[in-house]
Amino acid sequence: MHNHDHDDFEFDYEFFGVQVGQQAPDFELEAVVGKEFKNVKLSDYKGKWVVLYFYPLDFTFVCPTEIRSFSERYNDFVDAGAVVLGGSVDSKFSHLAWINQELGELKYPLFSDMTKDVSRAYGVLQEESGVALRGLFIINPEGVIQYQLVHDLSVGRSVDETLRVLRALQTGENCPVNWKPGDPTL
Repeated sequence: MHNHDHDDFEFDYEFFGVQVGQQAPDFELEAVVGKEFKNVKLSDYKGKWVVLYFYPLDFTFVCPTEIRSFSERYNDFVDAGAVVLGGSVDSKFSHLAWINQELGELKYPLFSDMTKDVSRAYGVLQEESGVALRGLFIINPEGVIQYQLVHDLSVGRSVDETLRVLRALQTGENCPVNWKPGDPTL
């Protein structure tokens, strides 16, 4: 254990990634789209809402439940004028093998962040393990982050809650606790 004086401490803001209200870092990554390899570029989705999520690793336990759920509910996101992009630090080949062996075809791109640069830019990379935490970001049509959720690897996210927050953000109004589409805003 080392004792450090405050004078020795340097705060590295870049390490912590982006925050709500900031421009979402653009990226271009290889992805599996359907069963093909294609490049996916965030800026290609300007003008649409984007739900961007990171998961730790292919061939794990919690991840397939999330990945499949986002695909099963994909039309709900489309109805809300949004696209879904998901990915991890695994290779595109690992993604495709997992899709073929276990996941089944997905309705949205699964990107490969092999360099870990995108996970790092969004502040979700666990440097010591080299994998991304469960990070989820909702980006508005202007490319600005409106919502971020980052949590431990052991708990899957709620697709219902993601859709609820997306629809609340789209109202442009103040939405009270437990607001649901159709409820009055403040």
